[in-house]
Amino acid sequence: MYGPAAEDDPMGLYEQLRERHGPVAPVLLHGDLPAWLVLGYRENLDVTRTPSRFSRDSRHWRDMREGKLTADHPLAPIAAWQPICAFADGKVHERWRDAINDALGRFDRRGVRRHITRFANQLVDEFCATGEADLVHSFAEPLPMLVMTQLLGMPEEYGPRLVEAARDMIKGTETAVASNEYVQQTLRKLVARKHSDPGADFTTWLLEHPAELSDEEVQQHLRLVLIAAFETTANLIANTLRMVLTDPRCRANLAGGHMTLPDAVEQTLWDEPPFTTILGRWATQDTELAGQQIKAGDALILGLAAANVDTVIRPDPAAPVHGNRSHLAFSGGAHECPGQDIGRAIADTGIDALLTRLQDIRLAVPESKLTWRSSLMSRHLVELPVEFTPCEPQDPEPDEVVPEPAVRLDDASGAQAEGDSAGTGAPSPATAAPAQPPGALRSAVPAPPARGDGTRSSWWRSLARRLRGR
Repeated sequence: MYGPAAEDDPMGLYEQLRERHGPVAPVLLHGDLPAWLVLGYRENLDVTRTPSRFSRDSRHWRDMREGKLTADHPLAPIAAWQPICAFADGKVHERWRDAINDALGRFDRRGVRRHITRFANQLVDEFCATGEADLVHSFAEPLPMLVMTQLLGMPEEYGPRLVEAARDMIKGTETAVASNEYVQQTLRKLVARKHSDPGADFTTWLLEHPAELSDEEVQQHLRLVLIAAFETTANLIANTLRMVLTDPRCRANLAGGHMTLPDAVEQTLWDEPPFTTILGRWATQDTELAGQQIKAGDALILGLAAANVDTVIRPDPAAPVHGNRSHLAFSGGAHECPGQDIGRAIADTGIDALLTRLQDIRLAVPESKLTWRSSLMSRHLVELPVEFTPCEPQDPEPDEVVPEPAVRLDDASGAQAEGDSAGTGAPSPATAAPAQPPGALRSAVPAPPARGDGTRSSWWRSLARRLRGR
């Protein structure tokens, strides 16, 4: 799972392994540590739903107990046990997870959307007069970190350096340990400051929660939320923008009203999930999975991208999946991502603000020239160069009313694979109100800000006109 083959074409590697071994394949991690890659959709659900057999506690990992995962190992920052809900099961997990869910649930959904729109417009202002930009470095990467630093109660100037450190840590590079230490030091200072200067933010709410988390527990959960939200959302924004700009099927569906922007985000979550894999299950006992003999202490990797194209649940990968949220982009079971709807909001609200401002935006290079960089857990665009008609930066309007996008953070549309939905604003499938028809929640297109002449700017109409002219 490392080296040129894994980095150049991870999806191709997954399919080779599936053809050779079936839904579960033996692989090697950095340092030739053995593990099992779970490729099948049903098998991934089995692993995420049975913590009695497959635990999130990495202290079960045999190679870790034997000292093979040293402190300076590239995988240590993401695999070494930490006092956070992502490495716990049962009551301990519930205590930590409830604190996160409760803190996330306190955010005003409209307020979050306003923050996203404000930061997106600030980023567009920085390059709109030039007529060209790289949307990965100038938009997709900084936007999630700007939003998350705001929600965590951090100064905005922390953002740029945290972007670099977060992405380096996820890659599992030789400098991952040092990058992780920078993130830890930054968050340690934040926790200390919030004791004396509390605010209406995620950090303060964790410190004040009845679960009485220690400073170390709060710090580690801030790191978990910050890193997971940044990497997944940055990749989601970049991949969705690439699809909108290059995929004729997507452009035609958007122009014809058969797809909305939130639909495009969901399609991306199926086809190019932000995390391709997750290292994070360890066998608690000798067991069997898809005919493979798993030994106690073995490591398992959730193959999220491979599971999403498993022909068992997706016979035709080219068919659209509008209204279907049963993908595994956010994992499943009790450890399903609690902040997934905030990630969706950052992506669809931010992209909408960008495309409303730059209505004739187009790819500046042939699609074949785009390149990706892959690591164990993710695959992301290196650059997304675009060009457009230069325009003037916006004059900030303090009292501007930001229109509410079509899908609210607390919408519950479509069934998730399984797992906690508390804290995301969506009821669990067992208690949810009767669902609306799949397209109903996403039938409306968010209205852009009104112009001074009373007309409304619409990148959707502009796109439709360009397509009809071809």
